[in-house]
Formats: sequence, structure tokens, C-alpha cells
Amino acid sequence: MVTFIPNSCARAARRISLLCFVLAFFSAAAFGQSPAKTGLPFGKGEELLFQAEFNRSLLRGVNVGELHFTTSLVPEGNSNVLRVVGDVSAKGLLLRMIGSQYHLRVESITNPDSFTLLRTTKLEEDRRRTRTSEAIFDHVTRKVTWTDRDKDQIQPPASTTLEFTEPIQDVLTVLYFVRTQKLQPGQTFEVPLVDNGRVYRCTVYVMERKRIRTILGRVDVVRVEPAIFGDDRVVRSRGTLSLWVTDDARRVPVKAQVKVPAGTFDITLKKSSYSKADLSR
Repeated sequence: MVTFIPNSCARAARRISLLCFVLAFFSAAAFGQSPAKTGLPFGKGEELLFQAEFNRSLLRGVNVGELHFTTSLVPEGNSNVLRVVGDVSAKGLLLRMIGSQYHLRVESITNPDSFTLLRTTKLEEDRRRTRTSEAIFDHVTRKVTWTDRDKDQIQPPASTTLEFTEPIQDVLTVLYFVRTQKLQPGQTFEVPLVDNGRVYRCTVYVMERKRIRTILGRVDVVRVEPAIFGDDRVVRSRGTLSLWVTDDARRVPVKAQVKVPAGTFDITLKKSSYSKADLSR
């Protein structure tokens, strides 16, 4: 059987890893808010595994990727930092769409108590190139230095310095930052973040509270939808992003969805695990 893959679908597939992160991170966070002082709800030894499926017309439930998120407390200097890692890999039909392996890894280093973002490194690999990026955050001057390196180019790394407002996030930490906040249907929030050498603004609409079936059982969740802005214009306006997080103390992301003209990408939580210290909290 030969499957016809539209050009628009292939173009969307090339960006599925980034879209998956977009789904995860643009949840909801009040502009200027700080994480709750009662402790981080996701703990310091959490692992979440998601499966991404593509749906379009007769193509239903086709496995196209896997998302893996972990948190861990690691030593750095004379203290510990909280390391948050997000890893996305293309699989199955998605590999046929883009014609090669696609891999995206983001590692964020934060303060384990205040969850202040200190450093971000990002690795993006496909058939044509391997690119690494690093962001160093100075919260005294409120400036971030973003550096891009392309493995296959002889030019020196491209670096830029940007001003930011608090609580600045990256494409990964936003997912975890939102879990420190209370989400109420009808609210609208904004959160600043840095990615690809630019500062973005995300306006988030907290849509509804409902009960759905998940890997955790039937749970109450809150659905949010973001709109991403750069230079006062909406970024990726052709499509919608949605995220469902549990309406409890942990606020676990259990489902995400990207709707684009090419079809729908559904991202579903398939596994969650915690360290003994987290389970005893």
C-alpha cells in the first residue's frame, strides 16, 4: 500500500519536534509571577514519557514521535542545581515525511528552590545539519546571551545579547513553570521566553475545566490555549495549540494537541515515574 503524503504535511512534519515543545511549554503563567513558595510540584526526580500520533483523513493514530521529559538534582560548584531535560525524536511515518532522522534535545539548568532559569542548551539534528545553541541568563542585569553554533559551517559562532523581563523562561522550563501556578478558566496570562536568539511573548487563554480519561485514570484537567507573539505579530498563526494539565497539586501535563492544515498531532502521556523522595512528599 502506498501512502500519499501532501507537501503541506511534510512541511509541518519538519517542525513537529518544535511544535511538540510549543504545546508543552505555552501553558499559562502570569506575567511577573514567581513560582509558589510551597515547593515545586513536579519534584526533582520526575520522568514523563509522551507519544505523538498523526491524524489526517484515513490516517488515524499513526505513531510519529516520542517526547521524554526528566528532572534531576545535580551538583554544580558548591551547590546543587535542578536539571530539566526535554528530548524529542521523530519515528515511523514522520521519518518518511522528512526523509531523515530528526532529534531535538533541550537541557535547562535552574535554581532548585526559586526555579530561576540559569542556563539553556539546545541540540537540533537532522540530515542536513547539527546545530547547538546556548543561553546564559544574568538576572542582575536582566540580559541573556544567546549563542548559535553550526557543526558543518566554518563561520564563528553567532552571538547576541538580549534584554528580558522576569520571570523569563525557555521553551522547556515554561512547561514546568506553569505547574507552579494556579489555573482558573476565564483567565488570560502572559509569559516571556527566549528561543532562537529572540524574546517572545505568549498570551495564554485558560479555557475550561473538565474530566478526561488518561494513563493516570479519570482525572480533572484544565485546558489552555496559547497565542505566541514576536514583534507584536502572532507567530505560527495557521493552527491551534492546546494543552491539558491535571487540576491537582502536581499539575501533570497529560495531553497536548497541534491542529494545522496538514492534520492533527496528538501528544499523550504514556508513562510517569518519580523518585522515592518525590513519592514521600
